[in-house]
Amino acid sequence: MQFHHHGYVSGDPRVLPAQVAEHPGDLPDQVDVLIVGSGPAGMLLAAQMSQYPGVTTRIIEKREGRLVLGQADGIQPRSVETFQAFGFAERIIAEAYNIGWMNFWGPNPEKPDEIVRTSRTADYAYDICEFPHLIVNQARVLDYFAEAAAHGPARIAPDYGVEFTGLTVHDEGAYPVEVGVRYSAGDRAGEERTIRAKYVVGCDGARSGVRQAIGRTHVGASAAHAWGVMDVLVNTDFPDWRTKCAINSEAGNILHIPREGGYLSRMYIDLGEVAADDDHRVRQTPIEEIIRKANAILHPYSIDVKEVAWHSVYEVGHRVTDGFDDVIDGSGRTPRVFLTGDACHTHSAKAGQGMNVSMQDGFNLGWKLGSVLTGSAPESLLSTYSAERRPVAQQLIDFDREWSSLMARKPSEITDPGDLATYYLATAEFPSGFMTQYSESMITASDAHQELAVGFPIGKRFKSAEVVRVADGNVVHLGHHARADGRWRVYAFGDRDGSALAGWAAAAAPVFARFTPADADADAVFDVKAVYQQPYEEVEVTTAPALFQPKTGPLGLTDWEKVYAAGPSKWTEVDIFDARELSRNGVVVVVRPDQYVAAVLPLDAIDELGGFLEGMLLPAS
Repeated sequence: MQFHHHGYVSGDPRVLPAQVAEHPGDLPDQVDVLIVGSGPAGMLLAAQMSQYPGVTTRIIEKREGRLVLGQADGIQPRSVETFQAFGFAERIIAEAYNIGWMNFWGPNPEKPDEIVRTSRTADYAYDICEFPHLIVNQARVLDYFAEAAAHGPARIAPDYGVEFTGLTVHDEGAYPVEVGVRYSAGDRAGEERTIRAKYVVGCDGARSGVRQAIGRTHVGASAAHAWGVMDVLVNTDFPDWRTKCAINSEAGNILHIPREGGYLSRMYIDLGEVAADDDHRVRQTPIEEIIRKANAILHPYSIDVKEVAWHSVYEVGHRVTDGFDDVIDGSGRTPRVFLTGDACHTHSAKAGQGMNVSMQDGFNLGWKLGSVLTGSAPESLLSTYSAERRPVAQQLIDFDREWSSLMARKPSEITDPGDLATYYLATAEFPSGFMTQYSESMITASDAHQELAVGFPIGKRFKSAEVVRVADGNVVHLGHHARADGRWRVYAFGDRDGSALAGWAAAAAPVFARFTPADADADAVFDVKAVYQQPYEEVEVTTAPALFQPKTGPLGLTDWEKVYAAGPSKWTEVDIFDARELSRNGVVVVVRPDQYVAAVLPLDAIDELGGFLEGMLLPAS
């Protein structure tokens, strides 16, 4: 990470200088953004909004304090990549369980009432990207995002013990959303008040009050199948207790997932079909029955449960809300209220998608709210949230329905014992979070020039690769330098001798300046980096165009980390131009603040670059 550009820092450089009061105190009567719910989407959104100190953001949560036991635990590689942008990937990886293998068990052909291991499959994570597939409790994920929110310039912290009671969106006024809240804990418990907001984001779960308040409905139904889930500490003779497993037996099915710490594990236990007249009574299944069923499925192995840290029973449901914002009547107005996470899509827990997709909802929305509220983008940008995220949610529902059906099969319904493992690997890119591809819009250009950067598909997340930082010769991942600070990334990959790149930099600088406030750092809106084709030994930082040597901060210090070399050299084995199929004539890749590729352009397309930026950003005043 970079620091000291505002002067010498002797403390923790992750704690950015506060630009507001350290603790903003009681809820104000008016806020720019009110986040309802402190789940994964809500806390990521708070962490993102903390990068906008000029925007008043508050997050309310009816619980009295931080989440102690979270339901979700699967962390897909795309989420770890997102953690890296928020500055805590390395720390959470250190405490998490890393999924290295997925083993599969089925009935013993000679003794059908017993299970045997049928296959061992390496997990997909490192075949897809440089980030691992982790297991760590949702509560810890929220802790890290809470830290990022508290350490950002806006110093955002949840207001616990405050419950949402309803809202009304008015047609006029600077703060058109009237929100009712009730204090649910502490000395003020029972007190009600009204808050005015410019925007409200419902991150308040499957029973979302915000969703009900704006007239949105879940579309879908529950499947007639129940699962028990428990986090347990056990002694067992089951040999794969510390390996992720899918277990199919005559007695039912288990998805077994080791948890962080070396001892704890989570088990999803098949409780079978639910009767039509059950009326959710299956949810009262006692933990003793869940443990008994687990032992029946594991036979001839068994578990001796020493402690149950958490358990629940749920019926599989697949629902997606009919819209992710409050614009229902086709009026053409811009949205004021948004839904994220379980408030707009619900599904089974076994595919490890809920928390992951929810966080990407928050990441997608956060920078858009920040851009609009700081005056750098038009309000029409906010309409792209529902347009982009609802199709992703529907894809998730479709995937989860198929995965859940495969997991719930009886042995007699399985014709190929290896088909579950085959499906797990064949579909790996989707659950990992890397299949999302946004369609053409005001913030995603057409693919007219895609052949210039085949490895950076427009609309998909920017897939990082190693380059050499010219200033110090260190091999680094180009994408890892990006932080969740609301800035656009522009990667200018040079031509063979760098002459066209120099011409591009001279012509592009005034284009970027058009959208950058005069009193802000030169790279406050666009973080522009150069990647030369030459070995780093042949490139001098100080001879690079001024666009790649901006002077930032109150001291006007030169940023030495904008110039990179592709190699080849003794430090790198793979040239990024070959790895990502980039044109040797040079190419510009524009990346959104949420790490998705927005445009691919040739070096001589300055007018096209300017037109694209004008279509989504407002000129600086």
